[in-house]
Amino acid sequence: MRSPKVLIALGAVAMLSAPMVGKATAASTTTPTIKHAPVNCAQGRLLCTEVNDSDAVFGEGHYVGHDEPSLLFYSNQPGSGNQMQYSGVVPKDPSPAAKPGVRSYQFQLNPAFWFGMAMCDTQSFPLQVKTCTPNSDTNIKAPKDPNHAGTAFMELQFYPPGWVQQFNASSCSATQWCVALNIDSLAENAETGQLINETCQRQGLVGQEPVNFAYLTRSGKPQGPPDPVHFDFVKSGVPDPHKVFFLNQGDRFTVNMHDTAHGLRTEVDDVTTGQKGFMTASAANGFAQVKFAPSPSTECTALPYDFHPMYSTSSPATRVPWAAHSYNIAFDDEIGHFDYCSKVAEPFASCTGTEGTHGAPADPDDNLCFAPWASTLVQVGGCEDTNSGFDGASYQNDWPDGTTANRPTPIIFTSPLTGPRYDTNYPQVGFETDTPRIEDPSVSPANNCNRDTGTGCLRTPLADGGAPAVFYPYFSSGQALGGCAWTIGQDVGGFTANNYGKTAQYGSLLKLTYLAPGGATVGRYNDFRQVVANPCTR
Repeated sequence: MRSPKVLIALGAVAMLSAPMVGKATAASTTTPTIKHAPVNCAQGRLLCTEVNDSDAVFGEGHYVGHDEPSLLFYSNQPGSGNQMQYSGVVPKDPSPAAKPGVRSYQFQLNPAFWFGMAMCDTQSFPLQVKTCTPNSDTNIKAPKDPNHAGTAFMELQFYPPGWVQQFNASSCSATQWCVALNIDSLAENAETGQLINETCQRQGLVGQEPVNFAYLTRSGKPQGPPDPVHFDFVKSGVPDPHKVFFLNQGDRFTVNMHDTAHGLRTEVDDVTTGQKGFMTASAANGFAQVKFAPSPSTECTALPYDFHPMYSTSSPATRVPWAAHSYNIAFDDEIGHFDYCSKVAEPFASCTGTEGTHGAPADPDDNLCFAPWASTLVQVGGCEDTNSGFDGASYQNDWPDGTTANRPTPIIFTSPLTGPRYDTNYPQVGFETDTPRIEDPSVSPANNCNRDTGTGCLRTPLADGGAPAVFYPYFSSGQALGGCAWTIGQDVGGFTANNYGKTAQYGSLLKLTYLAPGGATVGRYNDFRQVVANPCTR
């Protein structure tokens, strides 16, 4: 739903001139001074979950979200909405040494991939009832049902190495991966349209979308306060190598997620090294709701809370009612951020030079930019705002293809298994992408998607200039990890056996119903989705 929640801004350091776009050089050993910056979603759009109506939540003209091709998993088996296990392999990047044509690193393709689940949160949208029964399909309600429980969304995010220090939550280290437990809520009353007061929005990780954030650690204890009100941008946000769990590039892993008496437990086992990281979303670990207090109040109170899964099963009806996507149990690849930039006037600013691989003039989506010296591993300048021009690295033919010399190895992951012994498959999958939400002309001027009618909405969006994007990633499957497994990107030599029609896999436009202030409902086309029998079971 969003990229990592911590925004670390750099102190004043002399700028270096940008290298030629498309090349990379080894990073400097100079470490800049780090200090934190505010994380109001209306100011830092990279940070926040994509809601259905950004203007209503964040103010007119403030789009919050990004491109997220997703694979959804459906099952009517009790427990499939709250207990599952995945296996996978994290990618390995090419050498950071300068080589002509080397311009594909994992952090350029995506700042994170994650495994998701809907959660109970009685202080989150729609704020109509004061209770939420965990792990129960009694929570399946129509959006306008006055008894709809408050909902949050959990993302177990994997962050690649070598990302920039401005966004330190994503840059685990120069060479290793790390994992964080994120729980996103929406501080909005669906009936009145009121948001939490602005004083509270400016505190910690509250904003309009309060975020609980904690790295998985080897002890299972957060390295700093994870709750939105007391979140510390250094103690909680900069990964401590003595505490945080890391994976080496190319390591094989398993993910286990299940509920406990005091909240969801997420665990990642590094099968290659034998190391383990885990975290439970419990009040004892410092997780908390933010008390909903609209203006004129200035109250900002953290309510200690055990976050439990919301649903028993996983079906198209187990939605997060305020999110643009339709998902509950899902894998998601967060793309559509990185684009090259030849010159940045100051840290955490807009691009003042040229963008992209062909040196085009910078345009309005070239924000949250950094100069080459800010990179922890690969010295290359770029921007990380939502790439609404669909012309950044995610939309080039730079994805893994089986040639490892100048591209990363692919993300590999399996369909989840559920049941008491983790031996039961999910019988259906949904291929889903949220391109219609971004193709709204108010977000992407080159596109003309009418989200009320669906006209002009495209599976392959138009890039700046009006031509179709050079590339759009898709899911494919093949043999790995002792059976069938998935990847995302393009066909990978030696792996891909079925690509499901490439972008045609995303199917038809999906119309979702949302609750609007006053109890009315509105239908919106935010996604493409196709649901099929699971072709890649274990």
